[in-house]
Amino acid sequence: MTQSDLFRSGRLLVVAFEGWNDAGEAASGAVRALKDVLDVVAIADIDPEDYYDFQLNRPHVEFDDDGKRRLRWPGVTLYGPAGDDGMPRARAASDDPIGAASMNVSGTNHENIYLLLGTEPSRGWKTFATETIDQALTADITGVILLGALLADVPHTRPIAIHSSSENPEVRDELGVERSSYEGPVGILSVIATMAEEAGIPTVSLWASVPHYVHNAPSPKATLALLDKLEELVDVVIPRGDLLEEAREWEEGIDALAGEDDEMRSYIDQLERARDAVEAPEASGEAIAQEFERYLRKRDDEPPADGPGAG
Repeated sequence: MTQSDLFRSGRLLVVAFEGWNDAGEAASGAVRALKDVLDVVAIADIDPEDYYDFQLNRPHVEFDDDGKRRLRWPGVTLYGPAGDDGMPRARAASDDPIGAASMNVSGTNHENIYLLLGTEPSRGWKTFATETIDQALTADITGVILLGALLADVPHTRPIAIHSSSENPEVRDELGVERSSYEGPVGILSVIATMAEEAGIPTVSLWASVPHYVHNAPSPKATLALLDKLEELVDVVIPRGDLLEEAREWEEGIDALAGEDDEMRSYIDQLERARDAVEAPEASGEAIAQEFERYLRKRDDEPPADGPGAG
């Protein structure tokens, strides 16, 4: 079995962080969608005290199920498959496919899927990433899939583009993905990916391009695109729930806004023509790659709060 075979049959960790790496809440939305359909429970929390500036990522006060006010601190949680007793399930060679009641597993993916979800830390990234990789090694994770989303000059009316990349040559060869040529500022995803590869855990990064002119709203269409690509990558069938209808309403809502704003409609028309030119049969793979890299570099000119990083 090659390293990249482990993405189709191994124990996988799917990662997303809210914040710089998460335009339109697309990446975190995809992991939340998985959390909703998989039978997973929280198995580890990373203590937020050493990793967050609480003036930037403030705790929230909320009511619990008993009507008591509680503080919810920013942080990161690792989720894993639950056993029959509702507790984390121990690894066993005879394990059945995960989430049989909530996810239809096909192909050769008969192992477990773990999830890592939370807020991108403010500081201590090296220590944070080391702690994350230690947890992955403890859980016998054999492959890491990192989900991100960036703001780009793309039209909402076209399919959301997903860029797949890996620093692992065997993974690139097996899955037919590219090596990223991006140079510039990165987010916590790149740090985790680098440390995972150094620890011998192969990684794949999936990035969605979200229309920058609707950056203030969640983008269910981008979440769907990430789930589509993830489903293809790990050979599973993921229930979509209400996402299909939410994506349709999202697109129709933007259409309605554009219909009342000639300047916005003209700009979208321009983006549509540019996108169609890139996707024309005569467009080369190099041209498409250059177009994506342009999206990444353009983002560097924007404040971090307005767009995600490249990793």
